[in-house]
Amino acid sequence: MRALVTGGAGFIGSHLGEALLAEGHEVTVIDDLSRGRRSQVPAAAQFVEADLNDDLGAILAESRPEVVFHEAAQIDVRRSLADPLLDTRVNVLGTVNLLQACVTAGVRRLVLASSGGTVYGETEALPTPEDHPLHPASNYGAAKAAAELYGEVYSQVYGMEFVALRYSNVYGPRQDPHGEAGVVAIFAERLLRGEVPTINGDGTQTRDYVYVADVVAANLAALAGPPGAYNVGTGTECDVNELYARLARIVGVSGAATHGPAKPGEQRRSCLDPSRAAARLGWRPRFSLDAGLETTVTWFRERDPVHV
Repeated sequence: MRALVTGGAGFIGSHLGEALLAEGHEVTVIDDLSRGRRSQVPAAAQFVEADLNDDLGAILAESRPEVVFHEAAQIDVRRSLADPLLDTRVNVLGTVNLLQACVTAGVRRLVLASSGGTVYGETEALPTPEDHPLHPASNYGAAKAAAELYGEVYSQVYGMEFVALRYSNVYGPRQDPHGEAGVVAIFAERLLRGEVPTINGDGTQTRDYVYVADVVAANLAALAGPPGAYNVGTGTECDVNELYARLARIVGVSGAATHGPAKPGEQRRSCLDPSRAAARLGWRPRFSLDAGLETTVTWFRERDPVHV
C-alpha cells in the first residue's frame, strides 16, 4: 500500500513512518521542518519539504497515496491563543487544503491526528467517551474540532473514508522538550541535567498519558477499521505530582519539584475512554506508564548531548 504521512519528520509522524515501512508499505513524508528534523525521516521513505498550504495536489499526484495520515499541526495551545490566525492557517486551512488534494488524487482514506485532550474541554464525564459534546476551551481545540468537521463533510460529499484519532497526552522518544506540549520530555530532560523542574500550580491537574508506540499501533489499526472518531488513550488519570514522582524515581533523583503559578485557564482533568477503539479497531494500549517512562528516560539519557 502507498501511504503518505504529513509531519513525518516530527515526534509521532517519524515513528509512524517507520512502522508503516516495517509492514511493507511505501511511504512518502511531507514536512516543512519547522519542528521536525530531517534526520528523523526514515531512510526508505520519500521526503518532500512542503508546508500544508503549499500545492499539495502536485505532491499527491506524484506519490499517489491510497491512505494519508495527517500528523502535521501547530501543537502549542498557548501559541494558538497568542496567534489564532497562525493556528487557523495551519490547523484548519492546511487541513482543508490537504483534504481537497486527497479528493483530487483519489485517496481512499484519511486518518487525522485530533486531540482528545482539547476538543472535549472540561468535563465531568471521566473517562470521556467519543459521544460527549465537544466544548474546546482554546483556539487549538477549536481548530482540531473544525478539522474533524471538515473531514466528515469531505467524507459525506466525496465518499473518502475519514478517521479521527483523538489522542490523549502522547509521550515517548523523540518528543521535543523545548515546548508547551511535552511535560514528560521537559521533566525528563531537566532531571537528567540535574535541574529542578517547575510544576505549574498545585500539580493536581490530571492527564491521560499514552505511549507513542501505542499511538502508532492505533494508526495502523485505523488502516482498515470502520471510519469515525476514536479516543486514543489509556482511560487512566495521572496528576502532575505523581508523574514527577515516577520520573524522579526512574532517573534516581530524590528532590522535590518546585511549584510556580498555575496557567490561566488550564484544564483541570483530562482522561479518555478508549473502549470504542477496542471494540471496533481491536486496539488497546499495551505499555504501562512506568514502562513507557523508563523507555523515554533511557532515550533521553543515551541521545547525543548536543541535542539535549
